[in-house]
Amino acid sequence: MTPNNTVHDHNCIAADVKLGKDVKLSQFINLYGCQIGDETKIGAFVEIQKNASVGRRCKISSHTFICEGVTIEDHVFVGHGVTFINDSYPRATTPTGELQTASDWKVETTRVRQGASIGSGATILCNVTIGERAIVGAGSVVTRDVPPGVIVAGNPARVRRSLAADSIRSAKS
Repeated sequence: MTPNNTVHDHNCIAADVKLGKDVKLSQFINLYGCQIGDETKIGAFVEIQKNASVGRRCKISSHTFICEGVTIEDHVFVGHGVTFINDSYPRATTPTGELQTASDWKVETTRVRQGASIGSGATILCNVTIGERAIVGAGSVVTRDVPPGVIVAGNPARVRRSLAADSIRSAKS
C-alpha cells in the first residue's frame, strides 16, 4: 500500500490487494485479491472479492458486494447496497449431498463499462455487460446486457429510454 492511500481502522485488506494511487477507503471494508484503480473511493461495509477489479475514479457506495469475476471500468458510479452475482445456478451441495467447494463451480463474469451508473439496491446477475454511460435505476434486477447510453429500470430491468447522443459525446470529452 502506498502512503497516499487513506486507510482507517477496522478494515480487512489482504496483502494481495492492488491499490492505485490516492484510493480512499472508508471504515469496515473487506478487500482481498482484487485490484482498485487510482482515485477511486470505496464506502463503508463494502466487500470486493478476489479476481474482481474496479477502475480509476470510481465511486463504490456503502454496503455493496462485488464478487469474483466482476470487472468495473473507469468512472463508474455504484450506489448503496448493490449486489453482483457470479453463479447462475447456486447450490450448497453436490448431487451426492456433499458441501460444494470452489472446484464444484465456475465463476461467471460481469462487466460494467466506462462511465456507467448503477442505482442503489440494484442486483446485477452474471454473464451481463452494462454498456458505456448506461444508467441502471435503483432497485433494478439486471438479467441481460444493457446497451450503451440507455436508462434501464425494473425487475427485470428493461430499457426505459435512450440518453441524448450529445450528452454521451460531451461526457467523453
